[in-house]
Amino acid sequence: MLGVFNVHEFLVCGIPENVRRFEEVGDWEAAMALIDRWLRDTRISDLQRQRLEYEKFRIKRLLAAYPYDESDALEKAKEMIRDLDYEEFYRLIDEGCVDFILVNRKRRFFERFVQNIGFIRPEYRSRIKKDPEEEEHRELIEKRIKALAEGAEPKTYTIQVKLKTKVDSHDDYFRVWLPFPKKGLQVEDVKLLYVSDENYFLADNDVPQRTIFFEGTSKEYIVEFEYKIREWINKIDPSQVQTCDMDEFLDEEPPHIVFTHYIRHLTQQIVNNETNPYLKAKRIYDWITTKVRYSYVRPYSTYENISQYVAENLRGDCGFQALLFITMCRIAKVPARWQSGWYVTPYFVSPHDWALFYVEPYGWLPADPSFGGARRYDEKLRSFYFGNLDGFRMVANDDFMKQFVPEPRFYREDPTDNQLGEAETHNKKVHLETHIEVVRFEGWEV
Repeated sequence: MLGVFNVHEFLVCGIPENVRRFEEVGDWEAAMALIDRWLRDTRISDLQRQRLEYEKFRIKRLLAAYPYDESDALEKAKEMIRDLDYEEFYRLIDEGCVDFILVNRKRRFFERFVQNIGFIRPEYRSRIKKDPEEEEHRELIEKRIKALAEGAEPKTYTIQVKLKTKVDSHDDYFRVWLPFPKKGLQVEDVKLLYVSDENYFLADNDVPQRTIFFEGTSKEYIVEFEYKIREWINKIDPSQVQTCDMDEFLDEEPPHIVFTHYIRHLTQQIVNNETNPYLKAKRIYDWITTKVRYSYVRPYSTYENISQYVAENLRGDCGFQALLFITMCRIAKVPARWQSGWYVTPYFVSPHDWALFYVEPYGWLPADPSFGGARRYDEKLRSFYFGNLDGFRMVANDDFMKQFVPEPRFYREDPTDNQLGEAETHNKKVHLETHIEVVRFEGWEV
């Protein structure tokens, strides 16, 4: 059960050295047994107890993210990468391009290791098999983004979505949270159109991570909603930017927004002697989008300090890059915050995260480092995602690591974000299978 601390606050406490030693050599059973011994030790603090209990949850999530043994991984790589052979696969491992952990002294491979090879080694992208229809759809979306970057008139879209979820459990009572759009900034006219169960609670719009909550015996829940979203285009004159008196969104928020010595040093090096808040944020964005490479990551709940991880490894997914941007902006005294939900197009939907930063007199402005970095081959497109945003979004969250309303009793599968829903029974956490369908995308023209 959850205790008095924020769901992530206890990660400021590290794990004991003898537990970490077993983890580093892949003896997870011994690590779990030692955690249980520590939990019986009456000397530990409440915070350390929370951390150790969470470590057991974290280990299970970590191991689930590495499903392939060595032979399975080789077959998976050969299946997805054209003309890959045995020697090339092991050369990629030796060169640090393949993500694995040790489990009982044997390698277990990350579920999306093949896709990450393409991010780490761009020359492999043409060899990794793709869905032709999906690629065609992505090209159509990219065409609109290019038009916006070239100065096309921004549009407003009306989007209707059907969210269907099924609880994976044999129990007979469930509490279910599903993401629901927030009104504000680029989003307006949010409407709930249909619910499959009348016993629901819709969180207020000002809740940082907005959800619609169900409680009952049904294993299947359906929600339909509609919202309007504008392509968020801004024309900023840096000479008009003023000093900001806002104190909010400048603080550390452990464990992932922490002003470590290294990130402070790096931020100072990047910002240098710049004093204009907008240009300070721009320098940070430029550094991330040119230095950090996109990669798929494990569940966020398995990392101890995400912004530090990105700074040290120079890679990470959309949320990882957004968190480093937010952390660096706050160090540089530029207010910055989280925004997330889905990337929604007429053709496909996927979870996505990005950032906001604040400058006077323009207010909150968007920054999407991962989308900018993915377009570093085109300076106009890379720069577009600093201060501007496409309209292919559903915004459910405007803050990170915040609790749901009503609060869950158990650790969430994703305690940091709110994108695919969460479920639990009277006495345990259970898994959800979620399907998102775009019913209508009004305003889109090919």
